[in-house]
Amino acid sequence: MSINIPLADTTKDKIFIIFDMVLIIGIALALIAEFSLYLLGIHTSAVNWLEIFLAVFSIMGIVPVAISAVKALIKRHITIDLLASIALAFSLIQHEWSSAAFISLMLAFARIFDHITEARMKKSIKSLMKYHVEIVRVRDGDSIVEKHIDLISRGDMVIIEAGENVPVDGVIISGMAEVNESSLTGENELMPKKVGDQVFTSTVMESGSLIVRVDRVGADTTLSRIIQLVEESSRNKNQAEMFADKFSEKYILIMFLVSITLYLFGVDSKIILAILLVVCADDIAVAVPLTYTSAIVYAAKRGVLIKGSGAFEQLYRMNYLLTDKTGTLTRGKPEVSNIHNYGSRTFDDICRRFVAGASVSRHAVSRAIMKYADEKHITAHIPDQFSEIPGEGITFVHDGEVMFMGRPSYTEHEEYHVGAEVKRDIQFEKDAGRGIVLLGVNKEVVGLLSYSDELRSNVSEIIQKTRDLGIREWHMLTGDNERAASAIAEKLDIKHFHANMSPQHKVKFIETFEKEHGPKATKNPGVVGYIGDGVNDAASLALADVSIAMGGIGSDAAIEAADITIMRDNLERVPEMMILSRKVRRVMKDNFWIWAITNGVGLFLVVIGVPGIGQLGPAGAATYNFLTDFFPIFNSFRAGRK
Repeated sequence: MSINIPLADTTKDKIFIIFDMVLIIGIALALIAEFSLYLLGIHTSAVNWLEIFLAVFSIMGIVPVAISAVKALIKRHITIDLLASIALAFSLIQHEWSSAAFISLMLAFARIFDHITEARMKKSIKSLMKYHVEIVRVRDGDSIVEKHIDLISRGDMVIIEAGENVPVDGVIISGMAEVNESSLTGENELMPKKVGDQVFTSTVMESGSLIVRVDRVGADTTLSRIIQLVEESSRNKNQAEMFADKFSEKYILIMFLVSITLYLFGVDSKIILAILLVVCADDIAVAVPLTYTSAIVYAAKRGVLIKGSGAFEQLYRMNYLLTDKTGTLTRGKPEVSNIHNYGSRTFDDICRRFVAGASVSRHAVSRAIMKYADEKHITAHIPDQFSEIPGEGITFVHDGEVMFMGRPSYTEHEEYHVGAEVKRDIQFEKDAGRGIVLLGVNKEVVGLLSYSDELRSNVSEIIQKTRDLGIREWHMLTGDNERAASAIAEKLDIKHFHANMSPQHKVKFIETFEKEHGPKATKNPGVVGYIGDGVNDAASLALADVSIAMGGIGSDAAIEAADITIMRDNLERVPEMMILSRKVRRVMKDNFWIWAITNGVGLFLVVIGVPGIGQLGPAGAATYNFLTDFFPIFNSFRAGRK
């Protein structure tokens, strides 16, 4: 029969946890018995046996601490474990068995809390594993067979029915359904799914029936990437944690010097030991990483992946926000407004050619064109050849003609012929604040399509929230024309907008902006954030001081490039995470204040004491430190609560 310890994953973890639990239970029982006998005024051989018992457990307790201290010294690091080891050894030499026992108890609890910190993170991750599916139904020709999930590979056709958990990442090739994606996104709403849409592991089919072509399974799925990211983020240290480490090193050296000085001046060794016991800062060593891990786990439950505790620090200090428009400020689901045909080309002919070009593109406007084609029952004919021109559009061959579909800027510098009627319609659509796509055939513009994209709800309020939280300037970067960009910027009260920007232009703009406004700027330096849609903005995300990817579900590029990935495209999460970063900072400050105050009070009790009671001895100092250690540790859990 195996031992089930919820805080442990490996046999090694179980051994260490059992060791610490034995120490805690044994020492606690012995201390309680000793204290009870003291209150009853009983002085028998049982007291001597209890002292031997405490000595044995204290010697056991020094082993893991000393090993950790030696390992750190080999790496040229001075840690709290070194101070604790010396205090513990000093207590044993002085025959202060109760003091030594309290130190061991305190350190065992610190290690248990460290395991709890790790376990809370793993618990949030493992909660997703309840959606894991072992047996999957797969279409094999005209028959359906059941396979173990480990035997599923890319390209298999998996059948999923209502009420079942989605076992793979893939694309729907047949059927319609409503899927609950809250396990990944934190958004408790049903998402309608149809042919061509993606579904993801650990989500739940509430209704419908689907056949899904497998894209990713096992370790390659979005769920696995999330698990890996959360595990890595808890290990990455930021400046605050590194400051705490450096502070600990200097603090320990100062305590050594103070102790040696007191000894040279003839101060009683018991008082020196009591001082060492009071100032042992193991509570801060646990509380600092616990604060960040608690916040990272809370964010993950809200559908936000934060890559390391350093992102909290950057969020707190963020002053500028640069943002993509499509899919960030707008819903990213543009709709076709008007289609114009010119010359001898008929309206139906132009529509078919727009649809042919859109059929090989993944751009949001192309998806809008395909939706329009579906509504108007226009059959899509895939072109014979096609190639994408990054940031401009696509060229393709259809019915033996070479065509271009994309930005007006491309037709200008490629010297396409643009008739007077086309120029008039371009101006009309721009004045209406709509985006424009031109269709060119043999160096002549023969069609124009305009589109509009709906703003997200409450965007103005969200922008104002970020301003209230310290954002000096919002900058909107968009590929739309000047009029369309101006219309949206005016609605949102964004004073800085930059139109006609290709992905390459955005990258150059962010590089320049970082030099002029980033942390290394000579005037008014600040922290620059960038919000992208998580699909087409990987290069831009990588350049900003703090990068936020919207709608990152299923996008490996976004998860890799961004510091913060919002799985569902919910802009409200941005100010929410900014508020969380401030909470983390407050908790950190509170922890240091709690530590400083409790240490100050403890030193006062050791050095001066209380009238009528006297000074704290080593046993009292160890007891005091043990009890006050819990204050900052428990305070750290606030970072992970709403």
